[in-house]
Amino acid sequence: MKRTQKRTIIFLTPFIIFALLMVMFFNRLGRPTDIVVSTSMNKPLPAFRLPLLSDPNRMMSNDNLPKMPFLLNVWGSWCPTCKVEHPFLMTLHAQGVPMVGMNYKDELADALGYLNQYKDPFLYSVQDLDGRYGLSLGLTGAPETFVVDGNGVVYKHITGEIHEGNWTASIKPCMDALANPQANQTQRTQACQ
Repeated sequence: MKRTQKRTIIFLTPFIIFALLMVMFFNRLGRPTDIVVSTSMNKPLPAFRLPLLSDPNRMMSNDNLPKMPFLLNVWGSWCPTCKVEHPFLMTLHAQGVPMVGMNYKDELADALGYLNQYKDPFLYSVQDLDGRYGLSLGLTGAPETFVVDGNGVVYKHITGEIHEGNWTASIKPCMDALANPQANQTQRTQACQ
């Protein structure tokens, strides 16, 4: 190979790599963010003992979870998409949808400041400062939300923001099926797919 050909190849290689990355990125845009994570589906929430965000001296555990279908929403003050999602969480709160918050890898002052500024839609929030509980849930980031029945079993895992579209299309039907005492296990599972 001639010296000029080698220089041309060396010069063009970064541009080719960049072009391939851009094609991969644009190919992914607009795709749904809902992902079913098999590690948490149809299983009880992993056992936890985490501090209550509003009172870090008080520990919360699975025993403190609501005894009805609820949303477990993972959020952080550092998360821009959480701020986008938050007004819809406030709408759900106004409608009486039970939600437990899990503050993920956040400093206490920042988390409390966030809830003070944007208001608190949760029954309560726990703090997962080191992220270990998030790992046991199979988190990929924040925001993420789990639809959990009154026995603590996860039926749906939503990555990304909850909004009117995915709430109406898939999350609310799942919660309604879980709240229906006449629904059998097959009906619940189908409604939550």
